[in-house]
Amino acid sequence: MLPMNGNFRDEAPVSGWLARLLGREDSEAERRRIVEIGWLVDAEKSGFVYEAPRPYQRKAPAPPSAKAVGYCPAVIEYEARHVEVPCPVDMHLRLGKDEAGQYRLEFVTSPKSAAGPKTLAKMVTLNGPSQWREPGRPVIQVTAPYRFVADEPVWLNQLPPIFHHRATPLPGVMIGGRFPTHLWPRILMWAFEWHDPTQDLVLKRGEPWFCLRFETTDPARQVRLVEAEMTPELRAYCNAMDGVVNYVNRTFSLFQTAERRRPPKLLKRAERFAGS
Repeated sequence: MLPMNGNFRDEAPVSGWLARLLGREDSEAERRRIVEIGWLVDAEKSGFVYEAPRPYQRKAPAPPSAKAVGYCPAVIEYEARHVEVPCPVDMHLRLGKDEAGQYRLEFVTSPKSAAGPKTLAKMVTLNGPSQWREPGRPVIQVTAPYRFVADEPVWLNQLPPIFHHRATPLPGVMIGGRFPTHLWPRILMWAFEWHDPTQDLVLKRGEPWFCLRFETTDPARQVRLVEAEMTPELRAYCNAMDGVVNYVNRTFSLFQTAERRRPPKLLKRAERFAGS
């Protein structure tokens, strides 16, 4: 991916590693070393149920040996570059069949359930058989109204919660994706391919829902997540992007158009973080 408008240059920090060690690195050198990515929740209602994305941190005591895998630099580097997004609500989903033998989505609730079927039905969609990857493996989608925005080339990878061990495995697999979020700050979705339709799908609020990993033009650069503001410029840009799937089959073909029409700056930190 070429730099947008030719304005982005990724040069080595002029202050070097010694300046970083001594705490004397200037803001320009830091800008070259760190890629800032903004996140926001773009939901008309109930946006507070969607918690902030959190950098993955292993919750375990210090390993007793310096040779333990927890001290491996490659492992530490790998884990540090992932972000976890927690599940917003409790969901207990089941696949039934109608009189014609077609799958239908059922919401299993109890008196203790916080979200009822009508609420969940607004979040969850069962795709039609023509949209499945394989026959007999239904696909559902759950709205995840996060947007990620950057002012230099950044590709977003949406992955399953790879660090989260479930005592009871899910009856299928999460469908991941990858796209340039600096050009296409689309709302995310959680897509799930149901491999065993006889088993229920149970998700718990607060548990890891999916992971994110960001790619930049220089793999050595670090990523800093900040809460972003929905500015008029970003809203207008998103309005031009949202819904295009209803008109074209391959949205990647629109990236060049998006790059030409993109404002020079879309990322603005939320006011309460602007001075941090």
